[in-house]
Amino acid sequence: MFHSFFPQPKLFFSSAGIWSLACVLFWYFVGVQIVTGLGFPPLPEEALPVGVAFFLVPNNLIFYAFFIACSAIFCAVWHVKERDNPWIKWSIWGSAFIVFITYFGVQIDVALNVWRRPFFDLMQNALAGKEGIAESDFYHLIWLFTQIAMIGVGISVISAFFINHYVFRWRTAMNNFYMSKWEKVRHIEGASQRVQEDTMRFANILESLGVNLIGSVMTLIVFLPILSELSKHVSDLPVIGAIPNSLVWLAIIWSVFGTVLLAAVGVKLPGLNFRNQRVEAAYRKELVYGEDHEERAQPQAVRDLFMNVQRNYFRMYFHYVYFNVARYTYGQLDAIFLYVVLVPTFVAHKITLGIWQQIATAFGQVSNSFQYLVNSWTTIIELLSIHKRLIAFEAAIDDEPLPEIDQLYLAREETDGEFAAAKP
Repeated sequence: MFHSFFPQPKLFFSSAGIWSLACVLFWYFVGVQIVTGLGFPPLPEEALPVGVAFFLVPNNLIFYAFFIACSAIFCAVWHVKERDNPWIKWSIWGSAFIVFITYFGVQIDVALNVWRRPFFDLMQNALAGKEGIAESDFYHLIWLFTQIAMIGVGISVISAFFINHYVFRWRTAMNNFYMSKWEKVRHIEGASQRVQEDTMRFANILESLGVNLIGSVMTLIVFLPILSELSKHVSDLPVIGAIPNSLVWLAIIWSVFGTVLLAAVGVKLPGLNFRNQRVEAAYRKELVYGEDHEERAQPQAVRDLFMNVQRNYFRMYFHYVYFNVARYTYGQLDAIFLYVVLVPTFVAHKITLGIWQQIATAFGQVSNSFQYLVNSWTTIIELLSIHKRLIAFEAAIDDEPLPEIDQLYLAREETDGEFAAAKP
C-alpha cells in the first residue's frame, strides 16, 4: 500500500514529521527574531493590509521562501538517497507541493479573516446611521474580497488538478506492484476487486484524509496565535470567569470532548464495515460464478448469501443509530457553543461586529482542526475496512498467514470447488 509508492515509508514519514516540527520551532523561536532584526516585525491583526497586499507583506514573503527552502532541502536529501525509485518525483516532490499549496490555502483563510473586521465594522456603522459612510467604501472592500477569492479559486483548481494526478499515480504504483505478485494473491477472495477497486478507493481516501490532516495542522499553526490575540477582547466566561487565552482553551476542550465522544460510540463501526465488504463480495462472487457455471448461483445458495448481506446491513444500521445520535447532537451544540460562552462579552459591549466575525471565524477554524477525527470519522471507518482487505494481499505477498476471516473464506471456496468437481 505504501512501499510501492513511497521510499521506505516508515522512515520517510517519521523523518518528514521530525523535519517539519524542527522547521516550525526554528521559525517561531529563531526565524521571527531574525526577520524582526531585519526591520520586519510581525504586524498586529488590525495593521495587516486587506486584499492581495496581505500576501505581499515582507513577513509573509520571507516565510514563503523559508517554507520552500526547507521543503527543497528535505526533498533533495531523499531524492539523492532514493534516486532509483521510479515514483520519486510524485511521492516526494509531489507530496511537498501538496503540503505547500495546502498551507497557502490556509493563508487565504487568514486573508479573508483580516478582511472581515473592516467590512463588518463598516456595516455596523452604516446600520447605526453613522455619518460619512459612502457606497464606495463598501464597493472598495467588496473588490478587495474579490481579489482574495480569485486567488482562492486559482489555488483550488490547481490543487484539485494536481491531487487527481497524484492519487492516480499512487494507484498505478499499487496496481503494478500487486499485479507483479498476482500468482501469490489470485486465490484470495475478491482478489480482482481488491486490485481494481480497493487500491483506487484507498489512494483516494487516504490522500483526502492526509490533505485534510495537513490542512488542520497548518490551520492550528496559523490560527492559534490569531485566536490567542483575539482572546483579549473576551471579558468573562459563564461560570468560569476571566482566564488568559480563553478562546484557545475553549476550542481545545470542546474539540477533545467531541473527538473522544465519537471515537467511543463508533468503536464497532470499522469492523462492521469490513465484514460488510466481505458478505457483499461473497454474494457478488457467487453471482459471477453463476454466469459461467450452471450448478452455481442456485436459488437457495443465493438466498443464504443475500441473507448474510441483509443481516450485516441491519446490524450496521442499529449501531449507526446511536453513533448518529451522538454525532448530530454534538453538531447542533457546536453551532451555538460559541454564542453561549460569549454572552457576557456581548452584554459588556466588548467587541464590535467586525471583531465578532473574526472571533467566530478563527474559533471555527481552530475548533474544526481539533475536530479532525470528528469530521473524518465515517471516512476513517471506510478506510480502515479497505485497509483490512489489502492487508491480506500484503500477507500473501510476504508469505505470512492470512487474516483469520480470509482463511475462512478460502476454506469455503475450496470446499465449494471440491463439491462442484464431484458432481456428475
